[in-house]
Amino acid sequence: MPLRLNAAEPGFAAKFDAFLTVKREIEEDVDQTAAAIIADVRQRGDEAVIELTKKFDRLALTPQTMRLADAEIDAAIARAPVEQAAALKLAAERIESYHRTQAPKNVDYTDAQGIRLGALYRPIDSVGLYTPGGTATYPSSMLMNAMPAKVAGVKRIVVASPMPDGKLDPLVLLAARLGGVTDIYRIGGAQAVAALAYGTKTIKPVDKIIGPGNAWVAAAKRRVFGQVGIDLIAGPSEILVLADGKNDPAWIAADLLSQAEHNPDSQSVLITTDAKFADAVAAAVESHLKALSRADFARRSWNDFGAIIVVPDFATAVPLVDAIAPEHLELAVDDDMAEKLLHQVRHAGAVFLGRHTPEAIGDYVAGTNHVLPTSRSARFSSGLGVSDFIKRTSFVRCTPDGLAAIGPAAVTLAEAEGLPAHALSVSIRLNRR
Repeated sequence: MPLRLNAAEPGFAAKFDAFLTVKREIEEDVDQTAAAIIADVRQRGDEAVIELTKKFDRLALTPQTMRLADAEIDAAIARAPVEQAAALKLAAERIESYHRTQAPKNVDYTDAQGIRLGALYRPIDSVGLYTPGGTATYPSSMLMNAMPAKVAGVKRIVVASPMPDGKLDPLVLLAARLGGVTDIYRIGGAQAVAALAYGTKTIKPVDKIIGPGNAWVAAAKRRVFGQVGIDLIAGPSEILVLADGKNDPAWIAADLLSQAEHNPDSQSVLITTDAKFADAVAAAVESHLKALSRADFARRSWNDFGAIIVVPDFATAVPLVDAIAPEHLELAVDDDMAEKLLHQVRHAGAVFLGRHTPEAIGDYVAGTNHVLPTSRSARFSSGLGVSDFIKRTSFVRCTPDGLAAIGPAAVTLAEAEGLPAHALSVSIRLNRR
């Protein structure tokens, strides 16, 4: 059964703190294995990638067949069900439209001393998108990873995705096309990360690697950081629903299960001001579980990591939400209260306002990105966006008068730090040898 807590009961603070420290990810000693795979790929290149792909994905490749040919992609996309393809295109349009609002503007100004200052924003040249492709495939995730890169103007967008037994998913490939992907390689695991980071004879290296994966993929991404940029290491999915007693319990129960069904280590939390409503939601969860095809995953997640927390009021709830810093936060309350809480809560990956905005709408067609910080990392990071595919270069230009105005202070600071050549490079221009 999920954890039940009541903020009004003695010992709540200690129990809540213990809840925050529960580790949901299974610890596996995979770092050394990932390191060995990376070293192997660096040494043997294509040969190592092909060998490991045959071992783990039961797929025999050659250097010529690692990359999906355009004709193969076209043929697979043609098999996509019409209704599903139309829904995916709608999602792509909305995701692209939303992300175009994020494009930063260059900065260029001259200050009171006549010194020109500014910043130029430029896209990364090439990115690698790691896309899981094992027991399940997610065309929506392909869109969420690729579209911000496309909007940012990345010239080369490469996908690495395992395709066990050679199976191709038409919707995933359509999503790649819609997202501007230039190359798709049917490889996965730590070997794919290594190939993207260091390159092989067939695969040209990229500048940054984005996307979730299993423990070996995560370990490999940590290992190659510095050689390439990486995004955050994704943890198990999570949702927190803050609700009052005016909701339909079945709606809220479905929202909680929408994340629980991802994986047994996902987490769903309900915080409510109504104890009777909490009981009703718990009962509705049990009812829904009888009909869900992924009930096994969902039940294990709900029983092992789920929580229902009763609070006396929303003022008490806000610091609890910030402490959890959820990946997804639903504010299932009246519109005015939802707006108020939106500005009070500081830590959440994405917020869904009101009773008619389920988190699942954000997973697909709202337009916002569903690649979000997990495991409390919303305290210091943000969801994937255009800025993740852009780098900023600052610039400055001094006139003689401008340098004369601020140069002496630079000389003073350089001398204070014991760096005489720094001081000289400025003072020599001020005729202060």
